[in-house]
Amino acid sequence: MTALVLMAAARNRDVDLESDGAQAIQNTETQWNQDYVSRDPEKLISYYADNAVLMPPGMAPSVGKDSIRDLLKGMMSDPALTLKFHAARIEVSKSADLGYSEGSYTLTMTDPHTNKIVTDHGSYVTTYQKESDGQWKAVADIATSEVSPASSM
Repeated sequence: MTALVLMAAARNRDVDLESDGAQAIQNTETQWNQDYVSRDPEKLISYYADNAVLMPPGMAPSVGKDSIRDLLKGMMSDPALTLKFHAARIEVSKSADLGYSEGSYTLTMTDPHTNKIVTDHGSYVTTYQKESDGQWKAVADIATSEVSPASSM
């Protein structure tokens, strides 16, 4: 009975960081958020595996580091850009080499069509793979906007 109560309590916590992998992913995302403030595309691209795919809302997927780098450089050129994301859940496989985080994000940027500053928010899922050097790298990063296209105009 006590184990069931503890498991239920763990599910109600913000993020369950019982495993070393989950803690490492949490630490990675904390630093990643801080690095968005630096606006340095090379710092940001370092979080992705070579074969990663980034699927931002309303845009075609960027596949591979070069394509993701190009997208990030474009984003960083927007002086209004801010991005913050927060995991509500982090899970790591029993083999401890794959994991994912899911949570929410808030993005502020200049709309390229209207030149107005807009704020988007929504959900994301990032799948991570543990590299041979022990670092966790994003292999699939997808965000889904909760803002209707009409309200961002």
